[in-house]
Amino acid sequence: MSQEIPGGKRNSVQGDPSEEMSLGTLMDGNFLPDFSYAGYKNGVKPLPRATGSVISVDEFGAHADDSRDDTQAVRAALKAARNTKGPVVVHFEKGRYRISDVLKIERSDITVRGMGAGDNGTTLSFPRPLNQIDKSSSLDELREYIRTLDKRQIEPERNVNEYFSEYSWSGGFIWIQKPGARPAAYLADRDPQPTKITDITKGVRGQSTVEVANAGSIKKGDIVQIQWINRDGPEAGIIKSLYGSHSELAGSHHWSFPERPLVRQTLRVLSVDGRTLTLADALLHDINETIPAQVSAWDGLVNVGIEDLHLEFPVAPHFGHHLEQGYNGIYFTSSFDSWVRDVRITNADSGILSYSSANLTYSNIVTDGSRPAHYGVHLGNVHNVLIEDLRVMNPVRHSLTFNTQSTKCVYKNAEVFVTPTLDQHAGANHQNLYDQVTLHMPAHSSDDGPVAPVFDGSGAPYWQPGHGAYNTNWNLRILITGGASSDETVTIQGVDEGPDARIIGLHGNRHFELDYRPQAYVTKMNEKVGVIPSLYEHQLRLRQKDLAE
Repeated sequence: MSQEIPGGKRNSVQGDPSEEMSLGTLMDGNFLPDFSYAGYKNGVKPLPRATGSVISVDEFGAHADDSRDDTQAVRAALKAARNTKGPVVVHFEKGRYRISDVLKIERSDITVRGMGAGDNGTTLSFPRPLNQIDKSSSLDELREYIRTLDKRQIEPERNVNEYFSEYSWSGGFIWIQKPGARPAAYLADRDPQPTKITDITKGVRGQSTVEVANAGSIKKGDIVQIQWINRDGPEAGIIKSLYGSHSELAGSHHWSFPERPLVRQTLRVLSVDGRTLTLADALLHDINETIPAQVSAWDGLVNVGIEDLHLEFPVAPHFGHHLEQGYNGIYFTSSFDSWVRDVRITNADSGILSYSSANLTYSNIVTDGSRPAHYGVHLGNVHNVLIEDLRVMNPVRHSLTFNTQSTKCVYKNAEVFVTPTLDQHAGANHQNLYDQVTLHMPAHSSDDGPVAPVFDGSGAPYWQPGHGAYNTNWNLRILITGGASSDETVTIQGVDEGPDARIIGLHGNRHFELDYRPQAYVTKMNEKVGVIPSLYEHQLRLRQKDLAE
């Protein structure tokens, strides 16, 4: 049975002794989560190749490079896919298709596939923004929330005083959502009836078994959600588990909604033995009388894939932060064991937005273009999402984001070339990993010498602090492109973040000092961890050995 223990070692895996010793020595007894469960099928299986019935959009009248609008033909192909039994591939030929409406995927086992994201590949061109074409009611709760709470972007120096756009962090032209599913909770009077299956009586952080009050309706293979709900106010056990000795920093949203889950963990049940459930994941927190939790139903889509496409938006005017018109690429909600692979997104307001999902993999993604963007790849209300081989080549306000209630998510081998920030966006996001991330950025002058504001957390005050315990940076490489000579020390700043962060192997092309608040556990400063280049891959290798025994 897999179990996390101090130092990130396992009590049932004997890996290479030098690697085990190195990780244990590096952590010096400090707890390190096991991040290897992130991704499709919890990381233990490769992304699948699309199989099943192939529906070509050209057969419904969409033809590349003819300068005509292909929207109705593509939507007809998607409708045919919804009505076809079994797995379906919706296929685009090479060339440019013009799309002027939302393409919705509303059932499982659909892959939207092109012929590649580069030259001689498939481009989907979206000439108009969502605020001109989205006529659905899917974001009505968000719209009402914005106006009820008078959420405005106010910049007197620019004569700006406008309501936030609902498309600033929601919606997309490829829109994956189970009909009727709620992407995120905004208004309390819209909260659905509880879906609790049973209470959990015992569970241990890092282990993969729980004891429940009644397992009668739970079956092997079910996808369920473990929910920690705070009904005990600011002193609740789950807040102390989230923030440790800094739990007094928690904002009011941590206890203002006593019937909403504060922490969610969507996972698959591997087996049921009496009242014992074996899970395909390791628990985020202890479960006991002090930290209660429950098993709730989860209903969404599985096996949805988007691959080998170039999504292109025009070089349209940008009106400012939170005023985006909705040039958003992919909107992934209510999904499990799904993926985006080999996709390029140009001139988007946000490239990929993710909500209420788990076990997603985004692989080989490029965002580029000249327009200022809000998000590159966004993670909110999600669990176990793996982003690997991401290249951010456009100006993005929040380039690598862990947003509200994201847990055990991983950016692995990401590289940001313009306006880089590691944005831990408040809202009880915790136990997330930046793994082998490279940032290209200039230093800025200050009274104390050159500084680089790498960690630039944000989010509303009621969701502070910037992150919960055990958000981790592993082999973070910072390449200073200007503002400091090679013999100067650059201070890496993260002055409003969260407690119990782990920063291991921060290095680059200058000598660095670190100003991270609250204080983090820091080791291997100005030195790459060579024996374990990728923490995710190292932990996955150990777990695969565990599974093989």
